[in-house]
Amino acid sequence: SPHRTFLDASSSAGSPSRQLVVYSLPSSLTEYLSPPAQGEANYVRSRLYASINAPDRGVLVVAYDPASGSFLGAPDATGADLASRAASGDAELRGRLASAALSALSRLDAEAAGQVSGPRSDTVVLLGSGGREHALAVALAKSPLVSEVIVLPGNGGTQNEGGKISNATEEDGSPMTKCDNATVVGLVRRVGAAMVVVGPEQPLVDGVADELAAACPDVKVFGPSKAAAELEASKAFTKDFLQEHDIPTAKYRNFTSADDAIAYVKSLDPSDRQVVKASGLAAGKGVLLPTTQEETLAAVNEIMSDRAFGAAGDTCVVESFMTGPEASCLAFCDGRTAVLMPAAQDHKRALDGDEGLNTGGMGAYAPAPCVTPELQREIEAMCVKTVEKMAERGTPYVGCLYAGMMLTPNGPSVLEFNCRFGDPETQVVLPLLETDLYEVMSACCDGKLNEVDVRFKENVSAATVVCAAKGYPEKYPKGMAIKGLDSGACQAGGVKVYHAGTKVDANGVTRCSGGRVLAVTGTGPDLTGALASSYRAVKTIAFEDEPTGESLLHHRTDIAKGAVGRKLRIGVLGSTRGTALLPVMEACANGTLHAEIVAVVSNRSAAPILDKGRSLGVTVTTKFVSSKGLSREQYDAECTAVLAGAGVEYVLLVGYMRILSRQFTDYWAGRCINVHPSLLPKHAGGMDLAVHQAVIDAKEAESGCTIHEVTEEVDGGPIV
Repeated sequence: SPHRTFLDASSSAGSPSRQLVVYSLPSSLTEYLSPPAQGEANYVRSRLYASINAPDRGVLVVAYDPASGSFLGAPDATGADLASRAASGDAELRGRLASAALSALSRLDAEAAGQVSGPRSDTVVLLGSGGREHALAVALAKSPLVSEVIVLPGNGGTQNEGGKISNATEEDGSPMTKCDNATVVGLVRRVGAAMVVVGPEQPLVDGVADELAAACPDVKVFGPSKAAAELEASKAFTKDFLQEHDIPTAKYRNFTSADDAIAYVKSLDPSDRQVVKASGLAAGKGVLLPTTQEETLAAVNEIMSDRAFGAAGDTCVVESFMTGPEASCLAFCDGRTAVLMPAAQDHKRALDGDEGLNTGGMGAYAPAPCVTPELQREIEAMCVKTVEKMAERGTPYVGCLYAGMMLTPNGPSVLEFNCRFGDPETQVVLPLLETDLYEVMSACCDGKLNEVDVRFKENVSAATVVCAAKGYPEKYPKGMAIKGLDSGACQAGGVKVYHAGTKVDANGVTRCSGGRVLAVTGTGPDLTGALASSYRAVKTIAFEDEPTGESLLHHRTDIAKGAVGRKLRIGVLGSTRGTALLPVMEACANGTLHAEIVAVVSNRSAAPILDKGRSLGVTVTTKFVSSKGLSREQYDAECTAVLAGAGVEYVLLVGYMRILSRQFTDYWAGRCINVHPSLLPKHAGGMDLAVHQAVIDAKEAESGCTIHEVTEEVDGGPIV
């Protein structure tokens, strides 16, 4: 999206200067009312008036609508078309685009005037008591359309947050603790709520959305119906659904008989590792990961015969074990389509090094570097298909769809679906959301998600570290006073402490009341900075055992360690044999180079370098990009799209027989290198054998090669 981007298209020398201004419409009224967006709108107005008052100056202003993916006044035009016509001084086009842009700004101003003269003041009831709900409450309260966020039952953090956020109380002012459907309906009616947002899965499985739809039909509910929540309530249902609609998932079988399940396991190759799952809700503990056939048989008996998870194990799922990184992918859904949020990764094990028992999550970070833009599109397509097929079966899915994904060597595959936001993933995804959360949720409830441009902050990362009570997830103490919440590190910009298992006592002291107590989230321009902010704050917090003064706080010290220390992702552009790529491939394979080749692109369909890319496996993007009918800039944009889609961070030119455009070299500035076959700056500008011939013709006493950064000036970039 060209949001906050202004492009200049200069004419040829000697003709009047012309300028193309591209303005992306804000994603919501909330965004339009923000100071940065108002500054942008004022700039656009000034250029529009300049184009009207001085048409000979050739200013072309165009408004881009992200919701439709088109330019207002020229819906079929591309950016390249507009740039070309701006340079040619098309007066008719300039007037049509200016009129469309002014009309769009006028509509936004009319909406803003309505908000100023009669501001909406919606009340939101939010169900839940964890860190997820604290994060949701904070994000919802940012909306100027929301006057109050009432959390039922809430926790110590939502109680003390202040501003628009409070915990639900009875009419006599006492805290509400019950969260059954009848209580929710009564609260919604009493406070005149405009929307109910459901945090945890149990109320959804219990049909709270259905009861609210019947009792309070004018109230929006962000959360699926009981029938749609089957995607989480029954793993057996989900596996059958995925298989029926050709959505990738592991090979599986469902069983209602322990004897049948045992017979199936015994029929498998003993080396074929399996995962055994209780089909129903089991508080996140119903997935067993045996490593041998004997352990698999024991897992079946534990779930079905011993009933370790009660009725949740009446149906058992046995599925093939998949390998690869896991990712948590959350999507906004409106019953018709879905929009994927930045992927996150969490840490389930209690101890560093992914040791210890499974927990609800000890930390998370987003965006997850392992989910490239290309994978993001694939996973979003799976979520969209899921929503479409749920609608076809008469159970439209509205709310947040949480797809647990395994990034296998053959592509992303669904591990499971959850029917709500993840915890602690929510605490790192929502701080990245740029669009008004309340407006997004409203659009989901109205079936109009396609009319909202859901944007997330660019070049920002978030990481959260969970502070738990010592002993969690087994027996752990409660009641410790939480110290340090008012420290400078906790109050610093880019840091937010979300509460989960906390309560406020009669003296106003915040105390521990659960196993996972806090989630300390840091944001920054990159993951390293986000982690540093989070850990600085964690170091100032203590769960003080008052008799001894000892801190009974436990946290992991290695959140996102793998992501921060991950291999550099290399993309290659080549036109020939690619012989020079072989040492790089070998160094990546033997660990000499802490990097991996993830994309090989060529401008020649039969270039042998493509075979070298294919030899690296199906996970490497190997592609011929045709230049037919494309300008240099357009061709380079196509190549950049392929490289960026594969998650490339650094580009190597290996025998690449094309001159690169300024747009390409600017985009990859400092991240693209070439090996030139001479000792630069001598014999710059030539290619391949022509350079060697030039060296011979010049009777050079010595020669060699030069590694240099690629810039617009051919062979003129800094020498590495």
